[in-house]
Amino acid sequence: MAGESDASSIATLSCARCDKPALLQCPKCVELKLPREGASFCTQDCFKAAWSSHKSVHVKAQLSSVPGDQNSDLVSQGWLYCVRRGQGRTPKLPHFDWTGSLKQYPISTKRFVPAEIDKPDWAIDGTPKIEPNSELQHVVEIKTPEQIQRMRETCKIAREVLDAAARVIRPGVTTDEIDRVVHEATIAAGGYPSPLNYYFFPKSCCTSVNEVICHGIPDARKLEDGDIVNVDVTVCYKGCHGDLNETYFVGNVDEASRQLVKCTYECLEKAIAIVKPGVRFREIGEIVNRHATMSGLSVVRSYCGHGIGDLFHCAPNIPHYARNKAVGVMKAGQTFTIEPMINAGSWRDRTWPDGWTAVTADGKRSAQFEHTLLVTETGVEVLTARLPSSPDVYPWLKK
Repeated sequence: MAGESDASSIATLSCARCDKPALLQCPKCVELKLPREGASFCTQDCFKAAWSSHKSVHVKAQLSSVPGDQNSDLVSQGWLYCVRRGQGRTPKLPHFDWTGSLKQYPISTKRFVPAEIDKPDWAIDGTPKIEPNSELQHVVEIKTPEQIQRMRETCKIAREVLDAAARVIRPGVTTDEIDRVVHEATIAAGGYPSPLNYYFFPKSCCTSVNEVICHGIPDARKLEDGDIVNVDVTVCYKGCHGDLNETYFVGNVDEASRQLVKCTYECLEKAIAIVKPGVRFREIGEIVNRHATMSGLSVVRSYCGHGIGDLFHCAPNIPHYARNKAVGVMKAGQTFTIEPMINAGSWRDRTWPDGWTAVTADGKRSAQFEHTLLVTETGVEVLTARLPSSPDVYPWLKK
């Protein structure tokens, strides 16, 4: 229902439909802070009669107000909301009972990958062919020395790409810009950004802000002072994948969020510390869960670590919660990720209308860290370990 406009402006406003003196104003236009000219109506009947055409103003305003290139029309450039797990786009914000303060923002068009870059089998049509039917979904592969060397090279590139992304994180930067940095750094190194078009995922990395647990799609939202943001990078190079992620502080972050991120980092470090031949995969969840719950935090159960190598995802599954049913023991030559997702509130999650973005059910914040690991004869090698050149962003790592 249209609401009354301020009395002082009534005399100067005309109905957007019939040009008569306007007494009412579109409530959606008020919410969007649009100019009163073109948003005022003489009667409810005029407002209702104009609604079918007038409502398009709201869609255009929502898109054009989204951060990005302020001198260009995002709609005409193809910035649209993602739906149907990446297989659809819409100019309208999808309806959803958003659990926190975040909502979907429009995303840019798919980034270009040069022809000379070797691509995984999903790069063109969005459907992996080899991975889902591989016996390595059930058998944990022991890597050959040649495979291990390729993984070391790939994981080092992935680390350098993530570090490049970390260097641009600050208030005012969009997650789409982070994705651009990840994409260009990956291509420059001769690699392919593994997430791009993987089961139709539309971007080259995942950016998960505040209450987003994982699989956030880079979009036109600007990072704000006080946010936390996880950037998840996977690179495909010489036929194998290297996967890691870190959660970063944006500007001045509150103490509770700092402790959440620090605890999540510690969960990963404690889990890595037990990796060696003979250890059960399910023990990782016990270690992570114990440390998180001691800090009053919870462990996400819907997503887990995974085997990795020539396949992006394969056996083993690595749950991060206690009393899980992961099968098998660690053996030298195995490679897999550990990537605990820790929530400030409940462990439960929901998924946005884009079909990818997992968020906390209660809207509270979530953090994550991830490494790709190699089980050695005597313990573990962190293939995606931080480098001497990695940005110095964590106070607890300072000497």
